[in-house]
Amino acid sequence: MLLQHRALWSHHGGTWGLLGGARNRGESAEQAARREAAEEAGLAPDTYSVTGCYVDDHGGWSYTTVVAHAAEAALPTGLTGETLEVRWVPAADLGDLPLHPGFAATWDTVRAIA
Repeated sequence: MLLQHRALWSHHGGTWGLLGGARNRGESAEQAARREAAEEAGLAPDTYSVTGCYVDDHGGWSYTTVVAHAAEAALPTGLTGETLEVRWVPAADLGDLPLHPGFAATWDTVRAIA
């Protein structure tokens, strides 16, 4: 799993979660995920393939997790002020990290489709 260590000033700062952010007007979840991966980690879109998504619906708003697979562990090349670190973490080691509560709550479901 490619995880982001969130900046301390951000919502749930200091926790680990997925790259992401709000969609721009007219942008699909996949387009937003690709843009955020480029902005927050410098990932080129040709280094991975989108394989699915999970919508966590909260009635009135939702969070979509876009799942992608990389042929190789692409190295993150860029960081923003929102990010302390981006790191590849084996799924078995996720329990060793302080996870963002939203990611932790949906991980079992996302893992099943990943």
